[in-house]
Amino acid sequence: MTIAEAQATVDKWIKENGVRYFNELTNMAILTEEVGEVARIISRQYGEQSFKKSDEGKELGDELADVLFVLICLANQTGIDLTEAMRQNLEKKTSRDSDRHKQNRKLS
Repeated sequence: MTIAEAQATVDKWIKENGVRYFNELTNMAILTEEVGEVARIISRQYGEQSFKKSDEGKELGDELADVLFVLICLANQTGIDLTEAMRQNLEKKTSRDSDRHKQNRKLS
């Protein structure tokens, strides 16, 4: 699935199942909540925290998909073409950081 297809699929899902988009502030709060769920799994799976009973059944891939879904909702409702935004962002990063990471001794 391309980014454009994902944006269209989410829009269709919202219209058929979600009634309408939550407003942008609500979606921003939901995005923050979903990112927190990703952080919780990462801190337990790769960090030093131990899993709790309430963490059972939580999967990183599913939580990352939740983040992506809400991010796409925000893009759709604010008129952002994520394919074009990503292209421009990578272009910016390439011109700005093309040598920076190669010269970082910490990454060797």
